[in-house]
Amino acid sequence: MILPLLQLLAFAAVAIYFGHRRAGLRRRNNQSWDSLISRLRVDWSARELSDHFLWKEGLDATPEDAWKRMEGPNGLWAMYQNSRVMLEMADFAARNNPEVDKLMVETLRSDAMQIRVCVLMCLAQYGFTQASEGVRINAYRAAAMYTGMAARMTELLQEHAAGVLPDFVAAM
Repeated sequence: MILPLLQLLAFAAVAIYFGHRRAGLRRRNNQSWDSLISRLRVDWSARELSDHFLWKEGLDATPEDAWKRMEGPNGLWAMYQNSRVMLEMADFAARNNPEVDKLMVETLRSDAMQIRVCVLMCLAQYGFTQASEGVRINAYRAAAMYTGMAARMTELLQEHAAGVLPDFVAAM
């Protein structure tokens, strides 16, 4: 009696997984540049961290100053979410334009994953120790990677989707 029930539950779980996966792929294939850019968080910007944000890598702030300018965990969470959207933008460019530099796309993917891991570690540290020196250093490192990723995304958009570049710059 229990074995048929377990088989039914296993089949249902697999069917739900594949249905969810298919809906995600359909949603991904129906994306456009405008829909991706509209998902960027505009309530926080990393412009305060660097005078040359979006055009050149690097920060103009110390770790303590960067922590204040990024508004602590609020800025970290915005970087986490925006890095996911920029990852999807890189994937979209690679899928829809065969001339896109594959190395740049791989670099953007790597940056996004590193930013997301660094931000999660930083938020976990912040939860335990508030704004200790280690938290500020990790937040600074995440912000430096984020500005580099944003600069590379700007370069990618300049080369392959110049029409959406003003919207991207305004959203960032």
